[in-house]
Amino acid sequence: MGKQLKGLLYFFIMDIRYSLLIFWTILLGILAVSIAFSYFLLSVEDGRFFFGFPFAIYVYCAILGFLMVKDSIPFALKIGATRKNIFVSFGLFFLLLAFAKAVVANLLQTLISFFTESAGIHTFNFLHLANLMENTWLNRVIIDGAVMFFLLSAMFMLGLLFYKYGLAGGGSVAGILVVVLLLGIAQGWIFDFFIDVFASIDVLFFYQLLGVGIVLYGLTFVLVRKITILKVK
Repeated sequence: MGKQLKGLLYFFIMDIRYSLLIFWTILLGILAVSIAFSYFLLSVEDGRFFFGFPFAIYVYCAILGFLMVKDSIPFALKIGATRKNIFVSFGLFFLLLAFAKAVVANLLQTLISFFTESAGIHTFNFLHLANLMENTWLNRVIIDGAVMFFLLSAMFMLGLLFYKYGLAGGGSVAGILVVVLLLGIAQGWIFDFFIDVFASIDVLFFYQLLGVGIVLYGLTFVLVRKITILKVK
C-alpha cells in the first residue's frame, strides 16, 4: 500500500508539473508587469495598483480538481491501483498541493512586499482575504490552503459525477447548483449570506471551510469505490 501511494503521488506531481510551470510563469510575468506599472503610477496623485495572488491560484485549483478525474483515474486503474489507494492518494495530494501553493504564494508576497517597500513603490498593493481580519503570514496560509482544498474537493466531486454518470448526471447536478444560485441572487438571500459572513469573518471560518472540504472529499469515496476505466458519455 505504501509503495502504491508513493507511486500515485509521484505520478500526480509529474502529471501537473508542466501546467504548474506554465501557470506560475504567466502569473509571475503578470506580477512583474504590475510592479512596473505601479512604478509609473508614483507620479500620479493617489495612484494605486492592486494585485491578488490567491484568486488566480483558486481558479487554477478548481480547474485542476475537475480535470484530474479524467486525466489521472483511468491511468491509476490501468496500472492496478486499488480504489482505496486512489481515494487516499488524491486526498493527500490535494491537501499537500493546497498548502504547498499557499506557503509558496505567501512567501512570494512577503518577499515582494519587502522589495516594493524598500524601493519606495507604495502604489503597489496586494489584495487578500486576510485583509478582512488580522493580516498575518500564518493567517494567509491557512486561508489559502483551506479555500484551495475546498475547491479541489468540490470540483473533484463534480468531475467524478460527470465521469461516472456522464453529461446527464453531472449536468443535472451542475444545473441544480446554477438554479439555486440564480434563485439566491433573485431573492437576495445569497447576498445577505455573504454580507453576514464577511461582517463577522475570522480565521475560524476558514478552519471550518477546511473541515467542510474534508467531509466533502470523504463523500467522494462513494463514487470512487466502484469507479471503472470506462467513462460514461
